[in-house]
Amino acid sequence: MKTILATAYAIHPYKGSEDGMGWNFVRQIGRFHKVIAITRENNRAAIERYMSENPDDIYNNIQFLYFDLPYWMRFWKKGSRGAMLYYLMWQYGVISFIKKQNLVFDIVHNLNFHNDWTPSFLWKTGKPFVWGSVGHHPLIPGQYLAPYGWKYWLKDRLIWLVKQYFWNFSFSLHQTKTKASHILCMNSGVLQQLKLTRNYSIMPSVATQDFGWWPDMAATTEFTVISAGRFVPLKGFDLTIEAFARFIEQVPFYERQKCRLVLVGSGAEEQKLKKLVEKNNLSYHVDILSWIDRPELLERFKSASVLLFPSHEGAGMVVAEALSFGLPVVCMDNEGPGAFITPECGIRVPKGAYSETVEHLSGALLGLYRDTEKRAIMRRAARAHFLRAFHWDKRGEQLQKLYATL
Repeated sequence: MKTILATAYAIHPYKGSEDGMGWNFVRQIGRFHKVIAITRENNRAAIERYMSENPDDIYNNIQFLYFDLPYWMRFWKKGSRGAMLYYLMWQYGVISFIKKQNLVFDIVHNLNFHNDWTPSFLWKTGKPFVWGSVGHHPLIPGQYLAPYGWKYWLKDRLIWLVKQYFWNFSFSLHQTKTKASHILCMNSGVLQQLKLTRNYSIMPSVATQDFGWWPDMAATTEFTVISAGRFVPLKGFDLTIEAFARFIEQVPFYERQKCRLVLVGSGAEEQKLKKLVEKNNLSYHVDILSWIDRPELLERFKSASVLLFPSHEGAGMVVAEALSFGLPVVCMDNEGPGAFITPECGIRVPKGAYSETVEHLSGALLGLYRDTEKRAIMRRAARAHFLRAFHWDKRGEQLQKLYATL
């Protein structure tokens, strides 16, 4: 049994996304090894509360340490404002913290943030260094940003330029890449941007637990399309609504009452999406739910028929969760969600003109609606794909094999 020192800037056992991934990765390391997990002080209360409420022998293998920069170096950070800059500073400062603690460990692992364009300095510990999983959101094609106006287009391009600067000119990032003993990549897009030729493997950062629920394969009278995430252009909820509207138009009138779209989330574009629902006369068919407790979201998955997720991102936790409930996934053919599914359990829609994308997405929904036998087959395949590739235990086993080689 080795001792792994893992830095997890974002870790929260009660949350999903980045925070939930941090928590689950630490737990998975603890299945096979001792782990010293270093995170921020603001995560302490949630971690200690969860561990007291959910006793588990695995905690015997986990030691949490908490580090933050002095207040005068972080007073300006408010929520997500300044988070990336502070993360870079935190990453640099944690090296001194590690050395002062006189910690004994065999391998050091930078778990998150999951960016392949922000450097890590853990190689300075002199121990075998694992970086990742890391990745990035690809550039959003302009046609998909058009409904949101030029400001979003400009913001996305400026962020892309920042990423390009780090990939091409950051000495610290170059050191991170060359000093890493192994780089875990979210998807194939990382290989292109980092120009990797060795010491890497592809391992999506997303996964989920098994909630012990097997989908009912019997034909149901309801057809519920579900999608969840932040209401921002990256997630493509406008495409979701437009595609569902086109789908409803092709369903016989007397059958439409059994078709519903459930959107779970919140964000800056919520009002815009509500207006889009009204514009398409979908108010009767669409439920927009503000962020709900995760158990309630999971209950929604149980009654859903398909996940519609035309997101442009490089990951997508909701895809793994949907697969665990045996939901077929309709998404874009990209290096994010599109790379997480197979033709047996989902449908990938190619990038193209906006109207063409809407037609392809609606066509995928219509095909699943009409062919209940195909839907049942895809549900079984989705569940099997989850167990094979997106169960958290699989991530733990992958890490165990990797650590054994270092």
